[in-house]
Amino acid sequence: MTAGRTVNSQNQEWGTPEKYVKAVKSVFGGEIDLDPCSNQYSITRAKVEYVLPENDGLKKSWDFKRIFVNPPYGADRERGTNIKNWLDRCAEANNNYGSEVLALVPVATNTGHWKKFVWGKATGVCFLYDTRLRFLVNGKNEGKGAPMACAMIYWGDNYERFFDVFLEFGAVLDLRPLVGQVIGKYRQLSLPVLL
Repeated sequence: MTAGRTVNSQNQEWGTPEKYVKAVKSVFGGEIDLDPCSNQYSITRAKVEYVLPENDGLKKSWDFKRIFVNPPYGADRERGTNIKNWLDRCAEANNNYGSEVLALVPVATNTGHWKKFVWGKATGVCFLYDTRLRFLVNGKNEGKGAPMACAMIYWGDNYERFFDVFLEFGAVLDLRPLVGQVIGKYRQLSLPVLL
């Protein structure tokens, strides 16, 4: 859906490029059941689309089999939400309903939302090779490149299919060995005190 650019997001809808919509549908066997943060220009053609801002997908049910999320990347000050809320719902939908979820997000591996909802929860991640992913602007291929690297995160039971489809688009990593692990735990070191 929107990439949440601070200046442009007020008058432009930032959509997922067609090649990634096709890849998502391929992982899902041809259909997307829910796009919880859609817009009037969306090309995902999900069975159910919650169109922002009128129909806030964070407040609606995510009990669907196949979910694709291209969340707003910036903070929504009116609603008091940001990308962490969307990633929380992705992990929650997989955990609570067994949903397969794919999310197109900025690479921010050191942030709290990656630490809490990706590492140890997601099944896989593809770090996209597009140097500057070109989002659709108002449904057209006119967008400038994203100012950051992007990734496609996968929560689900079919890692092999995710790997096979997304290897064409970037480096795909299996995150299953991290599920349930304590990650990044600090150990207190005993250091001598110098006076």
